[in-house]
Amino acid sequence: MEMLFTILLLISSLILIASILLQSGKSAGLSGEIAGGAETIWGKNKGRSYEGMLEKATTISAVVFVVASLILAAVQ
Repeated sequence: MEMLFTILLLISSLILIASILLQSGKSAGLSGEIAGGAETIWGKNKGRSYEGMLEKATTISAVVFVVASLILAAVQ
C-alpha cells in the first residue's frame, strides 16, 4: 500500500514539474491585450489547445500529489 502511493507520488511530481515547465508565460503585455489577447484567454477552444491541456495536467497532477502526500503521511 505504501509502495503504491510512493510510486503515485513520484509519477505525479514528475508530471507536475514537466507541465509547469512547458507552460508559456502569461504576461503578454499591453500590446497583447490590444491585439486580441482576451480572445485567447477566454476563447471557446482553450481546453482543446496545447495550453489548455497543460493547465489540466497541472491541476490534476497537483491534486493527485497532495492527496498521495496526505495518505502517505497518514499511513506512516
